[in-house]
Amino acid sequence: MGAGQRDYDLLVIGGGSGGLACAKEAAQLGRKVAVVDYVEPSPRGTRWGLGGTCVNVGCIPKKLMHQAALLGGLIRDAPHYGWEVAQPVPHDWRKMAEAVQNHVKSLNWGHRVQLHDRKVKYFNVKAGFVDEHTVRGVAKGGKEILLSADHIVIATGGRPRYPAHVEGALEYGITSDDIFWLKESPGKTLVVGASYVALECAGFLTGLGLDTTVMMRSIPLRGFDQQMSSLVTEHMASHGTRFLRGCTPSQVRRLPDGQLQVTWEDCTTGKEGTGTFSTVLWAVAPRVSACLPTTVRHAKNQRRD
Repeated sequence: MGAGQRDYDLLVIGGGSGGLACAKEAAQLGRKVAVVDYVEPSPRGTRWGLGGTCVNVGCIPKKLMHQAALLGGLIRDAPHYGWEVAQPVPHDWRKMAEAVQNHVKSLNWGHRVQLHDRKVKYFNVKAGFVDEHTVRGVAKGGKEILLSADHIVIATGGRPRYPAHVEGALEYGITSDDIFWLKESPGKTLVVGASYVALECAGFLTGLGLDTTVMMRSIPLRGFDQQMSSLVTEHMASHGTRFLRGCTPSQVRRLPDGQLQVTWEDCTTGKEGTGTFSTVLWAVAPRVSACLPTTVRHAKNQRRD
């Protein structure tokens, strides 16, 4: 297919922050642009709309849930300032989650409108390379479409990973792809990992009044200043978050009553420990790249100088 016959000047694979910004800027410069974006459901079946991690399962819902937790703290402090607020004040997870999810859906729609206004074509398909200028898009129902462009940008971001060596991790655990879309409260939660995602999630769960434990293998916030990291975990502990330090999980199994029994090893003593939780949230780094069905290597092999 000759360059003049291609469908678009630029095709962007991925509808997150980077992909959308790239597409809109190119369109503003007069280029013919298309965006293809598709969310592979998480192992728990969670899926979402246009906007990427930040909008759907990252910054936006996280900050809203943190705000809910901060409001709870203010309510608990209110009597000290003369406000007669009956204590304790219960929190309704379902109502909060519905509001957060509705806001995220409004942002999904807003991104679609912005693309339309800038004459950027949007395809809700999963893309894979055919050659260096062509991708095959597969829709949810299996329908296929071929799209060609002079230039193709890969902006697929990443997804959380499950620890494959832990028995029952995939079957019974969730990740940050799921926590923001739960309809019901996660209840007593074990957060496995010491990344910023792990500590952020544990922080708002504790703030919402949930029994929350963080299991970390080594140090918190690896790669960050450790004096500041210690201040973060000390602050969290003072507000009720429990920490299991130097421990690694080995098994998760479901009990007859639906609770999850987690078995772990204390790396210092070598002893085995167990605990029962309603939810196990995996927040172990690094995040894995969102894969394309056909490898980029194949496209590169088709390049002709």
